[in-house]
Amino acid sequence: MEKYLVDSAATEAFGRLLGRHLADGDVLCLSGDLGAGKTLLSRGIATSLGVEPEAVTSPTFAIMNVYEGKELEVRHFDLYRLNRPEELEDIGFGEYAGGEGVTLIEWAELFSEQLPEEYLQVVLRHEGAGRRATLAARGPRYERLLKEVEEDADFSH
Repeated sequence: MEKYLVDSAATEAFGRLLGRHLADGDVLCLSGDLGAGKTLLSRGIATSLGVEPEAVTSPTFAIMNVYEGKELEVRHFDLYRLNRPEELEDIGFGEYAGGEGVTLIEWAELFSEQLPEEYLQVVLRHEGAGRRATLAARGPRYERLLKEVEEDADFSH
């Protein structure tokens, strides 16, 4: 599935749309160029789950931020600064990713071997003045999720 997002506001709005369909245990792996909108998308997802927008920041230096939503906790990882799989163990990645709440993983492609078996892959790429989001389901739960999102939005672009 692909969606063209004309600007930052559209990227955040798309995140809110995705967030409305997420459930306990869901994992989203966010990839793309620097500045492509991974944190904006994460902010939209988190705010749809009841997190205050200003609370959502890039976890580039913290590696993981945890936000309390209305019903679900949101764990937001940024793996950009990690160099070795062992560092994932040091931060408790295995205990958090796919556990209770929703897990958002920026730069997930850097550690593809350590990712859960099933997740929703979201790739953001700069395109013109905006960005293109490409979503791919890894597993039956995420195939259903994509169908729900498609039914809830216009994906004709």
